[in-house]
Parts: sequence; C-alpha cells; structure tokens
Amino acid sequence: MDPGLGRAIQQLPGLTVPALRTKYRNVFGEEPLSKHKQFLVRRIAWQLQAQAEGDLSERARRRAAEIADETDLRIGPSAEFLSHPAPAVTPATLGSHAQRDWRLPAPGTRLQRRYQGRDLVVKVLEQGFEHDSKRYRSLSAIAREVTGTRWNGLLFFGLTGRHNE
Repeated sequence: MDPGLGRAIQQLPGLTVPALRTKYRNVFGEEPLSKHKQFLVRRIAWQLQAQAEGDLSERARRRAAEIADETDLRIGPSAEFLSHPAPAVTPATLGSHAQRDWRLPAPGTRLQRRYQGRDLVVKVLEQGFEHDSKRYRSLSAIAREVTGTRWNGLLFFGLTGRHNE
C-alpha cells in the first residue's frame, strides 16, 4: 500500500464526525446518510483504497450478484413457523412468577466453586439461592458479592457450558 494512503487512512479515526462527513462528500461525491463515526471511517477507508489500488473486477461483481440472487432472503416468517400455533397463555401457565430458568439445577442442589482460595457453596432454592446463610434472588448477585465485580451468575458457577476463570 502507498505510504501516503496508509497515513490518510490512519488519520481517519482521529477526525470528528462533521469532518468525516465532509471527507465522505469529497471522496464519494454525495451526501452521507449516516452519522455513525465507525461506519464513515470504514467506508471512506475502503473507497480510498479502491481508488488507489483498483476496485472489484467485473468478474467479482458478477459473482457477488449471483450469490445475492441465489440467497434465500426472508422478509417475513417462514410458512413452517406460521403453521405451528403459538402456545396458549393462561393464568395457569403464567403462574404467579416467571417460569424457572431451565439452565438452573433443581431446588436443593448445591453449587460449588473455588474462588481465590475460598470454597463457595450455594444452595438452589425454589425461589432464589442461599449463600453464607443469606438469601439472594440471583446467582449474579452472589457472584457480585463475592468478587466485587459484575458477573453473569450462570457463567460464574459454570452452568453455561463455557469455562470461567
């Protein structure tokens, strides 16, 4: 890449949005519709490179158009989705509280986690959790209490299938 082009592209993120909009007008010859800084930086950088090093070949443009034509673009829901009726919502199905998260173990289960040399034990209750003889509404609240930072409680206690720290 031409060093001058590289410097011009590196300077783009330092420009203000009004300056980027002016640069966009100069590069594209039209008014930008967006005021999103990152979008403007990327579009201008792409166009500067295309002008300096050449745009897509006609063959590449045709292939992109073929791919776009072959793609099943859906504007609305599929017929299969519409063929299944929505489940009935009644006071009995709603209950007095929201449905229990399926990722949580059954009430009575004890969750264990070692954190910074400390063994944590949390008991799953019908509604909420118990840790160090205190009740909590969520695992995230316990994780926040223990670590001093915000955590996804399911992730912190290893219930997401992802590894935690």
